[in-house]
Amino acid sequence: MVRRLGELEDAVMTRVWEWNRPVTVREVLEDLQQERSIAYTTVMTVMDNLYQKGWVRREAEGRAYRYEAVSNRAAYSAALMNEAWSLSDNPAAALVAFFGMMSAEQREALRDAIRVAQLDGPEETPGAPGR
Repeated sequence: MVRRLGELEDAVMTRVWEWNRPVTVREVLEDLQQERSIAYTTVMTVMDNLYQKGWVRREAEGRAYRYEAVSNRAAYSAALMNEAWSLSDNPAAALVAFFGMMSAEQREALRDAIRVAQLDGPEETPGAPGR
């Protein structure tokens, strides 16, 4: 089961994902402090929690650690969508409702994603007409 990131966890992970390199607590702290007042120990605790939950890996560098994302934001988003979809007692209806909430841009992105996914070769159902 995928657990949604909390507000501060998401703020930290956003930086880790965007920077796409190993980061220190100090780097994340300094960037977060441009938006809010926050203590070093708070950021250190959040990053340790993210490590314990498997969102980041870390490597010692002197007395500190460098943290790096285990996966990307797209994989996180996909896992959340899959989790929500799997909780439905009527997955088809849930998808129809979800599609109805999408903007025109999101529907176009969905069409693009389906085209990309089909490049991997759709599974044929025996006896089903070809496309």
